Amino acid sequence: MIPAIETADRGTIKQFQEEKLQQLLAYLQSHSVYYQTLFKNHRIDIRAIRFLEDLTRIPMTTKADLQDHNPAFRCVDTTQVADYVTTSGTSGDPVLLALTDGDLDRLAYNEALSYQCMGLQRGQSLQLTTTIDRRFMAGLAYFLGARKAGIGIVRVGSGVPELQWDTIARVQPDALVCVPSFLLKMIEFAEANGIDYRKSSVKKALCIGEPLRTPDFTFNALGQRIRRHWDIQLFSTYASTEMATAFTECEQGVGGHHHPALIITEFVDNDGNPVPEGQSGELVITTLGVEGMPLLRFKTGDIVQPYYEPCACGRTTLRLGPVIGRKNQMVKYKGTTLYPPVLFDLLNDFEEVENYVVEISSDEFGEDEITVKVGVERASEDLLLKIKDRFRAKLRVSPRIVFASIQEINRIKFPENSRKSVTLVDYRK
Repeated sequence: MIPAIETADRGTIKQFQEEKLQQLLAYLQSHSVYYQTLFKNHRIDIRAIRFLEDLTRIPMTTKADLQDHNPAFRCVDTTQVADYVTTSGTSGDPVLLALTDGDLDRLAYNEALSYQCMGLQRGQSLQLTTTIDRRFMAGLAYFLGARKAGIGIVRVGSGVPELQWDTIARVQPDALVCVPSFLLKMIEFAEANGIDYRKSSVKKALCIGEPLRTPDFTFNALGQRIRRHWDIQLFSTYASTEMATAFTECEQGVGGHHHPALIITEFVDNDGNPVPEGQSGELVITTLGVEGMPLLRFKTGDIVQPYYEPCACGRTTLRLGPVIGRKNQMVKYKGTTLYPPVLFDLLNDFEEVENYVVEISSDEFGEDEITVKVGVERASEDLLLKIKDRFRAKLRVSPRIVFASIQEINRIKFPENSRKSVTLVDYRK
């Protein structure tokens, strides 16, 4: 059953979140050295922060703050920490986050709501193709959420299409959790080895780490390529370790649903001011119900479009559209402003392209330069012109295209000791 607050009117949701905000501020005042100092230095009386609109009186928190003052964010003694996770930092070193038993329960509840959005039912089963180790929060969240939702789970881990298909044949799971580009690898393996994947038990996939939809909610090139081969339901989700909350789309496919009991959202412009309703902005979040390291007005760096119309699924909460781009990854190239995801989407549309990496650098005059390294089986002048023409047609400009071996690209995409693949390398300072 959908939580009652997720079908309430906007006024009720706002009042509910304002009550939760009061509880959070009191908790931070009592337990967080970082926020105690921030309140004191900026002469903030938390009793004056009564409404969501009052949040603008409080300075925002950045990932650099979280990295530079990491221990000061922790609100519990080490004896109360049940699990440690890390996320990427601004200086290259991972940022450590501590979770209590209560935080793990919250994480489970969050992901159970994601499965509910997908229409997965108690008694069904799920195959996890992402890692659950290496301090990775997402894999743990999917596992805990499935347990809470009464969904069986088989932890296969990342890669190895042969093992994935062997498990599907043995266990007959109803759904997968996977990176969408990996679905293409699974399809390729199945076709090469005579596996009738279209008749498999898998009917749904929760797709993480890569965008599936365009701003108008149609499938992007990657989503279209998957669906051309395999007619399963694909569900986008947006989350981060810092927010410990996911925005997962329902079967309507019109944006990731907000869970008011778990997180407060704001959308701001380049100057940190709230954007008018209906416009995209940087997502700023405040976590609710987190005990270990709660965050107040944390800047995600992600530019997104919120939608406020009630969804046909019955939920009235806001929905997040696909991430338009990362604020610090915006590129000004030959007079055109763009974000790397538009490059990824165009490259994903080429069946001949096996893999790729986009590199951004600065020339001698400080202007942005883009180099796209493309891995293909057979490079040709015709393919090069085809790719360049597609870029010019869609973006008005074409970056430098360099063909490389698939193995060379994979060495860049999958650095040693990294949990995530690398699609963008930004050399700008």
